[in-house]
Amino acid sequence: MKDAGKFEQVVEAWYAPLYRFALSLTHDEAAAADLTQESFRRYASKAPEMNDSVKAKAWLFTTLHRRFLEERRHRQKFPHVEVESADLELPAVMPTNLDAETVREALNQLDEVYRGPVALFYLEDYSYREIAQILEIPIGTVMSRLARGKAALRKLLMENETAPTGVSSKEEEL
Repeated sequence: MKDAGKFEQVVEAWYAPLYRFALSLTHDEAAAADLTQESFRRYASKAPEMNDSVKAKAWLFTTLHRRFLEERRHRQKFPHVEVESADLELPAVMPTNLDAETVREALNQLDEVYRGPVALFYLEDYSYREIAQILEIPIGTVMSRLARGKAALRKLLMENETAPTGVSSKEEEL
């Protein structure tokens, strides 16, 4: 800003009222201070373009209010959630160090009702329609058994991954 003296006068004149307004909106001292500071930062970058410093009050209050609304919309669209409270909503992550034998063992532990469709679909590359014909069941049942079978297989693999193996991490590296 070219005229720092005018900027300082605007800050001295309107900082406290602007902060109180921000505090009334946010009910949080830190957020109110951030909004106030952001309003003055924006004013400092726009002040050279503004011809009338008398309009600074209205401009600052309008800018602060708009910024508050932007932040509120953002928080509503992207709410802050603690990871621990959202554990059940997060997708299961499959272990990355699986070998074919581990998957085959887990597949053999699946209930027979699910094992057939899962094996035919993933190991033999059959379509839903072909699996339905082979097993002589409706296609909807194939889809259901595949979904449940995949979930059960994922659970088994996750349990096997977290189960203690009795091998230290140093021995695994060798």
